[in-house]
Amino acid sequence: MNRRQLFKYIGMISAGAVLPSATIAQPITRGKGLPLTIAGYDYDRVAALVDGRVGVRDCDLTFEKGNIGDLNTHVFSGPAMRHATEIGLHPFMLAYANGNFRDYTLLPVFPLRIFRHKSIFIRTDRGINRPEDLKGKKVATPGFSSTSITWIRGILQHEYGIKPTDVEWFVSETDSSAADVGERSEHEIMIPKNLKVQKGPKGKDESDMLADGDVDALFHAAEPRCYLEGNPKVSRLFPEFRSVEQAYYRKTGIFPIMHAVAMRRETIETYPWLPSALFDAYSEAKQHAYRQIQTLGWAFNSLPWLTQEMEDTRKLMGENFWPYGIEPNRSSLEALFQYSHEQGLASQLLKVEDLFHTSTLELTEA
Repeated sequence: MNRRQLFKYIGMISAGAVLPSATIAQPITRGKGLPLTIAGYDYDRVAALVDGRVGVRDCDLTFEKGNIGDLNTHVFSGPAMRHATEIGLHPFMLAYANGNFRDYTLLPVFPLRIFRHKSIFIRTDRGINRPEDLKGKKVATPGFSSTSITWIRGILQHEYGIKPTDVEWFVSETDSSAADVGERSEHEIMIPKNLKVQKGPKGKDESDMLADGDVDALFHAAEPRCYLEGNPKVSRLFPEFRSVEQAYYRKTGIFPIMHAVAMRRETIETYPWLPSALFDAYSEAKQHAYRQIQTLGWAFNSLPWLTQEMEDTRKLMGENFWPYGIEPNRSSLEALFQYSHEQGLASQLLKVEDLFHTSTLELTEA
């Protein structure tokens, strides 16, 4: 398609026209190979794997969409029948360290990672103007040992000197975002033995607790309902979180990892070539997403400055700003290992070699 045709089709899309079928990208027909079932979210960086534009070599792939709470439960206490699945990184760490869970092992593919300064919400009437003001305050969370909350506690301790023991902790009875992320799995609600954590008021979720003033602050991966509704007494601790998170990255080189990809050990034992094939497929799918943002992302995304955001991100974090493989992510992984152990969650200080299959330790992206 030449440039003139390209702009013609963009104009047709903008006008609401139905394009001829020949102009719409068609999924690649899946071949007759090894039946392979994987599960996860259909993020832009995974979409080409989901819709068939990218395949896993010598495999006939079935991709099952799911939310993280249910994906975790399926593996840890459910049927655990999927060959590979997106998984919460910290719940997997706890299952391995504390529950001797060995049915699955990790691949160094990280479908979800997010800077977490944005995930601290406060009451505006409690004198909290900077992180240090959280000391002595009441803090709510819907899942104490979830990956996101473990990251937040670690960042507060190592960047601002606020230890978990410096605040009063409350866990809400329910999570207002459960419909989107699934119910909390057992490894997301673990409480360390050395810390007092109280239950929130009966019948209230974490958003209710913050809105009603039962707590002074809330740590939550998702924006709480009271924030989305514009409650004037609820704000982010870091309103300009973009610049704060960028400064954190410049200082530490850490891009916090939330989810990884886990694969059944017996599957790897039977098909030892499969971890590498799946790693390559996820990497290729991500390259599709990069190219989409660069070429037509500005046409199909509603954010008006998406192209500028992409350029700014690459100036700060490099061309491949969402890397897979161990070495580009070692500092991020080891930070979470440290945070979990020092917070009294993981019973041992984990190592990369504990969690990731041996055959994947040297995998790199093309």
